[in-house]
Formats: sequence, structure tokens, C-alpha cells
Amino acid sequence: MATTKKSPATTKKDDKTKVKPTVPKAKPSTLPQKKSTSPKKTITKKTVSKPTKPTKATKKVSKKAKAEKKPEEVQKMIPVPEEEKEPEEHKKLRGEIHKMLDTSFLPPSVANAIIVKVAGDKTLQPKLKEIIKRSVSDYRKNLIDPSEACGIVGAQSIGEPGTQMTMRTFHYAGVAEINVTLGLPRLIEIVDARSVPSTPMMNIYLRDEYQLNPTLAKEVANQIEITRLNDIADIEADLTNLVLYINPDMKTMKKKGFTMEEVVECIKKVRGVDAKIEKEKIKVLMDDPSYKKLLDVNETLKDLKIKGIDGIKRIIIRKETEGYVIYSEGSNLEKVLDIEGVDPYRTTTNDIQAVGRVLGIEAARNMIVEEADNTLSEQGLNVDLRHIMLVADVMTANGTIKAIGRHGVSAQKESVLSRAAFEITVNHLLQASRRGETDRLDGVAENIIVGQPVNLGTGAVELVMKRKITKKGK
Repeated sequence: MATTKKSPATTKKDDKTKVKPTVPKAKPSTLPQKKSTSPKKTITKKTVSKPTKPTKATKKVSKKAKAEKKPEEVQKMIPVPEEEKEPEEHKKLRGEIHKMLDTSFLPPSVANAIIVKVAGDKTLQPKLKEIIKRSVSDYRKNLIDPSEACGIVGAQSIGEPGTQMTMRTFHYAGVAEINVTLGLPRLIEIVDARSVPSTPMMNIYLRDEYQLNPTLAKEVANQIEITRLNDIADIEADLTNLVLYINPDMKTMKKKGFTMEEVVECIKKVRGVDAKIEKEKIKVLMDDPSYKKLLDVNETLKDLKIKGIDGIKRIIIRKETEGYVIYSEGSNLEKVLDIEGVDPYRTTTNDIQAVGRVLGIEAARNMIVEEADNTLSEQGLNVDLRHIMLVADVMTANGTIKAIGRHGVSAQKESVLSRAAFEITVNHLLQASRRGETDRLDGVAENIIVGQPVNLGTGAVELVMKRKITKKGK
């Protein structure tokens, strides 16, 4: 390579100059050839050693690639519902309303309702200005007054209808087999933010071909519903040989989609147990057979999980207007959403704490509002949604779901007297005195205890009007 680079430079010189540099360079070139062989060998060694070293790097890359592929796969599996485009007529009306409102405010839901109504009825378009004017005045009338005791009004509005609620549990949505807690017990569950509801259940919606094809819907149901060995087989104990025989019911196994090999694999996972197929039975052997061990293994095999999701005991498939829907007794939102064919955008559960863990605090807040509203309206009690929204906001204000009680919201009040007035009076007062707490007397209960006007409504206004005294005759 060195000679080829110098060749254009040597052409400018004579032929003698061409020969002279090549002769001395030829001699040293013979020496480094031995040295040059060594780097060649090292290169070959490196090339051999290279594939062994980057295996860790390649593993990391493959892991990253897998991690990157996951969201793409999820997107392919679950198409995000498309947002409907707003018609041009609606856009035009929205622009007109925006100009009319100017500085005044109107809630988006009210504006949307007006747009839909006016777009449907052309005779209302000339009266749009008057409609907006009246809507704004009605909205302002319905605003809460300054220093309004909205918490007490909300508590009254939910508590008073709660006295008229029944204590029974009802069948859910025409499904006679599933009982769900409704009425007052359910409302208490929601407000107390129970970790597990008394009757957990899920409405599992399917997507695409799964909701239309009954066999595919059944496959999804089999993956969700928990199946134990006792459900699909009878277990016999041979006391003379200290061996267990499992007689599988082939019909139920075919319905559930199991094979004998799958059952054997599940049995082999139990410690100190081996299993093999003999004709139409499964023979279970123990490492150190004894009468006590035989009884213990017999009990463990009865409750052995073969397939399904923990927590979901029973499943019912029903055909609705949009397709097949799965109703489950028991709840496990996180695992159910991972199953292929389940629609994550419509699947619901009545376990509020699970919704908070899986989908976040905003979803849990919406769940509290929806569940409480459904519970009250199911009994024919019409409570304004804003009162329920206020309760849900108080429960989820700091990012966790808190109960409205002495373990949640009430325990975190700043006022010592209001905490003492709620429950466990002596303990609260003793602990407050030990800590040296002060009470600023800002709330309702503490001011009533002391005998002062409450800082709410007219009591919050501190205005003094000076009156000029006029003499008689002037």
C-alpha cells in the first residue's frame, strides 16, 4: 500500500530516483514480514474470540428488541377505538357560540348539547343567541354561592336517600346464577373503600371475531375460569400399594380443552410426586411412600390448579346485542386484561381498589362515581351526580383511595376537636395533648363545640356597615 501511495510522487522524478527508494525499502520489508505475521495471527484470534464475547451484548440487544416489540404487538392485538370526526356544521356552530360567549363561561357538555339540538332543528338557528343568553343565566343561577357548605349538603343528599335503601342482595342483570351485593351494603362498601368487595364480579367484553364466534368465546372463558383437578377427574387411593390413580372425565376435559399430557405436567410440579399415563388413567407415585404422605398428596391434588386465573371461580357466557359477553364470579382485572381476545376498553369490575392499582387513581375516581350512582339509581333514588363526584374527589384527592371514616378522611383532619367529635374522643384528645397540637377552629364541629358562629355561609362574611345618623327634620 505504501508503494502505491508513493507511485504518483515518483513519476515526477527520474527513473533513478524510482529505483533508489524501492531498494532500501525492500530490505526492511522482509523483516517486518515476520512481525506482520504476528498481528495477522492476533487478528485471526480476535475474529474467533469476537463471537464469544458479544453474546452478552447480543442478549441485551435481543432483550431490548423484545421490549420494543411488545407495545407494537399489543397495538396490533388491540386496536385503539377511533375518535369520531366532528361534522363541519357542528364546527361552524361551535365557532359562533364561542364568539357569542366572549368572556362568559358555559360548560362544554352544555355547549355540545346545544350544538346537537340546533344542528338537528334548523328553526332554532336564528334563536341561537337567545338560547346561549338564557343558558348562561341559568348556569350562573346554579353555581354554588361563596362560602357554601357544599360538603354538608353533599353528605345530606347521599345520606338521606340511603335510609330508604334495602338491605338485600339482588340477581345481577338477569343472570340468575350470580348474586351481587346491591343497596345499602354496596354503598357502605364503596364509601369504606373495602380492599375486596363482598361479591366481586367482572363484565368481560370480547373484541372482533371473539365476540361473534361462540367457540372462540368459549376458549377465552376456559382460559379465564379456574379449573382444579377435582373438577375434571376422580382421585382413587390404593392403600395397599400406596399409589394414587386419577380417572379423568374425558367429556369435561374435551369441553375445557385439556389433554392428558397437560394434566400430567401439572401433577409433576407438586414436590415429591411423579406421574405417568397408564391406559386411560394417570398413576401418581411418591418419592418416599407412606400412609400420611398419601393422604397429604391426595388433598393437595384435589385443589391443584390446572388452568385459569386465580380469583375467578365461575363464568357465564351470554349473548347480548353486540355479541358474546362473559360474566364472572370473582375478579382479577390485571390477569384478565392480558388474555388475547379480551377488550380492555370495555371490560369492567366492581373491585375499586383493583381498578386503582391497574388503571390509576383517575380511573378509580370515575369508578367510585359510577358504582355509587348505579347503586342509588337502581333503587329509584335520584341523587345529583355532583354530590357523588364531591365524595369521590375527597376519597382520591391525595393519589390513594381513602375510606370516609376514622381510618381514612376523618382521621386526617387537622382539627383535634372535629376528630374527637367523630369517634374515640378520649384517645384523640390525649394524643393531641401529648403532641401539643393547636386547633384553629376553622371547621363546623369545633366551632359548635366552643359556641362560636361557624365560618360558613353568612358566618364567613365579616362586613360592618357604618350608618350616618340623621337628625329629625332634616
